[in-house]
Amino acid sequence: MSKTWFITGTSKGFGREWAIAALDRGDRVAATARDTSALDDLVSTYGDAVLPLRLDVTDRAAAFAAVQQAHEHFGRLDVVVNNAGYGHFGMVEEITEEEARNQLETNLFGALWVTQAALPLLREQGSGHIVQVSSIGGISAFPTVGIYHASKWALEGLSQALAQEVAGFGIKVTLVEPGGYATDWGGPSAVRSQELEAYADVREAAANRPSRRGTPGDPVATRGPILEVVDAEEPPLRVFFGALPLGIARADYEQRLATWEHWQPVALRAHGGDAADQQS
Repeated sequence: MSKTWFITGTSKGFGREWAIAALDRGDRVAATARDTSALDDLVSTYGDAVLPLRLDVTDRAAAFAAVQQAHEHFGRLDVVVNNAGYGHFGMVEEITEEEARNQLETNLFGALWVTQAALPLLREQGSGHIVQVSSIGGISAFPTVGIYHASKWALEGLSQALAQEVAGFGIKVTLVEPGGYATDWGGPSAVRSQELEAYADVREAAANRPSRRGTPGDPVATRGPILEVVDAEEPPLRVFFGALPLGIARADYEQRLATWEHWQPVALRAHGGDAADQQS
């Protein structure tokens, strides 16, 4: 059976590739972008299967209106993809209040507003799949993108809680966690803080870290995998896209576990009472 998708940030990157993947197999897509002229070629190619919608996801009322319009137009929504977002580059000390708020407004709150708008509709039909575009930066962290990490780590926690809240309604939740891809995430779409000279050495080291030297993934190659994820009878809560994330996650979590184990005696003393009874 064909599916009806609602995808934010469809003008470029994963949003565009996944819209094409859906449309190529006969699905229908409500495609949002800040400038819908970027979707003209999709409309020209796929016709009425595409509903272009102008949307700035930071506008909660507009997000609710766009989701409602898509649902009224197509009659249902099966897959809701929160893809709109961007990367902010800057050391934590360099980030201004406005820059921090803007990053969270788009990457976190934008996804929250669209999710909230879709949930009553998905609950009513007793099915649906919410796909949150996170990142390897949603479970690990590196210098120069701290506020970006903050937005994605928050999205991860929100979505893990959400998955448990809505499972009984037949709604699935998946966090897609890509590694580096040949999109403009680090190019024209990125925002950069004014640099402090004090961090020049840190910035250089970060630019030369091993995880930055791998060959970026091809966004087109994600078309098939995203269809596999949304078509799965039991889709994953989390799934990596790309070659590097698993290695990064394995090293990161091994280090975390080792540190927690090493400091467990302190943790038990901090509990007080008969801490031995609390161990599992």
